Amino acid sequence: MLLWINGPFGGGKTQTAYEIHRRLPGSVVCDPEHVGFGLHRTLPPALRGDFRELVSWRQGVVEVLDLALTRHKGVVIAPMTVTDSGHFAETVGRLRELGHDVRHFTLLAGRGTVLRRLRERGLGHLLARIAGRSAGPGRESWAVRQLDHCLERLREPEFAEHLWTDHVTVPETADRIAALAGLALRPDTDGPLRTRLRQAKVGVRHIRFD
Repeated sequence: MLLWINGPFGGGKTQTAYEIHRRLPGSVVCDPEHVGFGLHRTLPPALRGDFRELVSWRQGVVEVLDLALTRHKGVVIAPMTVTDSGHFAETVGRLRELGHDVRHFTLLAGRGTVLRRLRERGLGHLLARIAGRSAGPGRESWAVRQLDHCLERLREPEFAEHLWTDHVTVPETADRIAALAGLALRPDTDGPLRTRLRQAKVGVRHIRFD
């Protein structure tokens, strides 16, 4: 089974994916963004646009996830924003055509909620710069520019199942996805402080330094 977790940039996809992974034995996170980062690194900086527009990204994501789903015995989790109908058909749709059980979920929240989360994510980039490492300044501003488009497109029926997360914690969102997919997660026994520390660690691990 593939859990594809969609949503706007800063909407909590990665945090939710790793929360499910933490509590679902045998699961693995396969992040399609990394395929895009690899393609970007092969291009001069001036030519690095939205890698989702590259046919090679869409084909590469299908190839990699098809391999993971075929060879890995556990659940595969893919956190990735896709708002274009054609791109959605070429990735999620194509994987379904190949016979895979793909459960698609879109995390939604109000504009203010997502902006707050993007500001919090930006703190990780600030800490990286203080430590003397470049964390790709401007990524959050790009996400903000994409926000209204993402929220409008992802509300469309083709991107269901929709899950609103304004007043729901990451563990609660993970529980909702698991229940809808018929999966049993280990109980979440962590307190608020440990949860925040773990989520901060996930955030730092996913800072881009190029």
